[in-house]
Parts: sequence; C-alpha cells; structure tokens
Amino acid sequence: MRILVTNDDGIDSEGVKGLASWAKKLGEVTVVAPKVEQSGKSHSIMLRKPFEIVKVDFFDGIEAYSVDSTPADCIRYAYLGLKKDFDLVLSGVNQGMNLGNDIAYSGTNGAAFEAAYHKTKSIAFSTDFGPFDSAFANLDKVYQFIIDNNLFDYADIYNVNIPFTVKGIKITKQGGHTYKDHFEHIGNNMYKAVGTWTRIESDENIYDNQATVNGYISITPLTVKRHIEDAYEAICNIVNNKTKND
Repeated sequence: MRILVTNDDGIDSEGVKGLASWAKKLGEVTVVAPKVEQSGKSHSIMLRKPFEIVKVDFFDGIEAYSVDSTPADCIRYAYLGLKKDFDLVLSGVNQGMNLGNDIAYSGTNGAAFEAAYHKTKSIAFSTDFGPFDSAFANLDKVYQFIIDNNLFDYADIYNVNIPFTVKGIKITKQGGHTYKDHFEHIGNNMYKAVGTWTRIESDENIYDNQATVNGYISITPLTVKRHIEDAYEAICNIVNNKTKND
C-alpha cells in the first residue's frame, strides 16, 4: 500500500513523525508536510505566489518533502508535483482536538478533504494538547476498527479524535461549538482571538465533542460535498410540479 502522510503542525512536529513511523507497517510511506505550522488554514491553497518545496532528511529512509504552504497544497504537490498516486492519506497527528465546528477551520482536515478530491481515502488524526502517548498507542486499534468494519465502504474521509484516557471507540456525528471565542484588544489597533473550551455535559456520546469528553475515541465520517441532497430533491420536485401546472 502507498501511503501519503501530512499534517498542519509542521514537518518537524512530533505528531507527523510518530504517524509516519507507525504507517510504515502498512506500506510504503511518503511524507509531504508544511515547513511551518499551518493550523487554522482549513482547505486553503496558494494561488498567486510561488512557494518553496524542499526534499528533506526524515528518518528510516522515508521520502519526505517540506512545503512552505498549506496542508492542502502538500497533498496537491504530492499528486500533481511528484505525480504519485496513493492508496491512503493520513493527516496528523494534530496537537489539539478537531471537533464540531472547528473541523471547518482545521488544516488537518483540509488535507483529508483534498485527498478526497484526488479520489483517495483519508483519515485525519487529532489528540488533545499535551503528550502523544495515547494517540500513538491507539493508532493500531483505530485503524483495525476502520478496516474490520469496512468503514471506507460508507465514506472516504474519517475524522478521528483520541483523548488521553480511552474507554473505547464511538462512531459519532459532527458536534457544534467546542470553543466560546472573543477578541481581546492587545494594544494600538491590534486584537487577538481567544477561545475558551466549552465543556459538553452529556452521556449520549452521539457527537464527537461529547464522546471525547467522556473518554471515547471519536470516529466521524465526513464528506466534501457542500450541497444538501434532500433540499435539492425537494426543490426540484416543487419546481417541476409548478412547471407542469403552468
């Protein structure tokens, strides 16, 4: 199996090194990751400015490239620049959970979405701020769960969040807000966005932020489609019926 590994914390981060090392047991690994941290860059790409791409020494003979742009551009370069095809894209392990509405901002998930544009299955991995011990220790369990249950038959993208203490695994929906944000004035005309964690008090574990707070690994199926299928069908029916009656 040919595996592409990336992240949004930068090519020197502990998370991407640990993920690439683990992925070697699955097949041939190529790493294409940002030169510097690209958190919050979502699915953005660089359009009008050139950016640096350098082949770098990684470890264990893994072919690796540093890209001075976004995670999505890392995926684009791997396919369009290196002209390689991959069977699986792994993004992470991100330091900081990517839950609920924050998925839309996540560069870790942006890379996974870009992989889907290239018709490749992908998994985005994240854990809480702090040690990666729990995340690395549970990669086997998560991957085996995905394979044993044929999850890629149902979705091309899975968002995985691994808490420090793990009780088990839950298939979840995308939740809502995980942070309450406000802007602080820090001098002159300068402001800084500050987020406060919003604890989810629920035992249902239906949503990603609920499950992880309660100690479960959250696995959420995602899609790049932006249209609403039910709305499309309903509106088409209304319009077609009006046309027939006119």
